[in-house]
Amino acid sequence: MMLSANLFFSFRSPYSYLAMGRYRELSRHYRIEIALRPVYPLAVREPDFFERNHPNWLRYTLLDVLRVAQFEGIAFGPPRPDPIVQDMSTRAIAAEQPYIRRITRLGQAAARRGKGLAFAHEAARLIWGGTHGWHEGEHLAGAAQRAGLDLSELDTEVVEQAEALDAEIAENQNALEQAGHWGVPTLVFDGEPFFGQDRIAVAKWRMEQKGLEPR
Repeated sequence: MMLSANLFFSFRSPYSYLAMGRYRELSRHYRIEIALRPVYPLAVREPDFFERNHPNWLRYTLLDVLRVAQFEGIAFGPPRPDPIVQDMSTRAIAAEQPYIRRITRLGQAAARRGKGLAFAHEAARLIWGGTHGWHEGEHLAGAAQRAGLDLSELDTEVVEQAEALDAEIAENQNALEQAGHWGVPTLVFDGEPFFGQDRIAVAKWRMEQKGLEPR
């Protein structure tokens, strides 16, 4: 029996990146189809989020993601450039956001083809794995190819169907909230949300209760 789940994911979320490879491995080795549901990060949906958050939030997050990456043996480096254009001294979010809009739309275009999980993992490894200029040259083309996709085809769709893709991305966010959460990464399995990169083992445990089997 093949099980199914939805993974709500943001390309700007380091925790989403830290979860992605492990969820991809789960889908490779077990009879579970995990559909990617990309969403825009809080910086786009709520531009004042960082300004009204506790001053320690960002510092703690940076500390935590580094140690989780070290603990899990996952390559990690600061994004260059950050998918979000932001003044880190004031935490102000720029009105124009070319990087996050393109990459999120690319993720949704990949999800349309049933290859969202693979593309998001390959692209996130560029963004959060220390690749300088991940948005330039052949980096994303290589990520798409490793996921079984053609970047030029995806980019054409991103340009020609931007509004439709954004509508689908907005529906992903709505589906996440309807499932009972608001943040990423969140896996929704059998109507139950599992939020955070530290809930993967718990999600697998629940899947096993529902009949998860090796491939």
